[in-house]
Amino acid sequence: MAGPTHLRPEDRADFEDVLRRALSTTDIRTALLADPTSAAATRLRAQALRAVDEITAAASDEYREYLAARTVMERGPQSRTTEDRGRQSGTTVEQGRQPQPADPGALLPALATLTPPIAATAAAVLLVLGYSLRLADAQGPMGGSLVTAGWVFALIAAASTLAGLTALLCTALRTRSGHGDRTSASARNLHHARARWQRALLERGVLPYLRRQLAATRFD
Repeated sequence: MAGPTHLRPEDRADFEDVLRRALSTTDIRTALLADPTSAAATRLRAQALRAVDEITAAASDEYREYLAARTVMERGPQSRTTEDRGRQSGTTVEQGRQPQPADPGALLPALATLTPPIAATAAAVLLVLGYSLRLADAQGPMGGSLVTAGWVFALIAAASTLAGLTALLCTALRTRSGHGDRTSASARNLHHARARWQRALLERGVLPYLRRQLAATRFD
């Protein structure tokens, strides 16, 4: 079993907040009212602040969970992605040793990238040739056919360019949404871990300590 984790300076404010809540509970407040000098509350609070390591040790497990959740939140979604790639690396290496069939889905991005420039080049060539034949008053339907084909390729280039831009936009939106979801989940985990630690600190650490101190104190 791991030893107690010492309270970090940035969590001192949380400890003091839990201590204020403990001093405000009914039985503690009633016991403190028995002091005719009204100094018992100040003295008890000072004692608890000096015994912070002893008190927080009672909630060490919850505190470690809270620190772990905070580390995940601070690193962000990228750390989780790196860990996932690390877990999958063994499987990827094994798969790399075996011949893999061609993935039809992998061809789609290449086609989406190559189609617009090829179609645009073909359109430009056909339109130049077609209009050149028309200007030269060439006989036959060749000029008109080339112009028609050129405009068809131009439409293909425009449509494929628009489709590619739309796909890129959708991918960016999905990626942003995924990162947002993971960040929200990390934030919720951090909030719950902090609440669990504070509850354990109050119930198993601060309140028992204050009650022991009050039981050993006599107010004259």
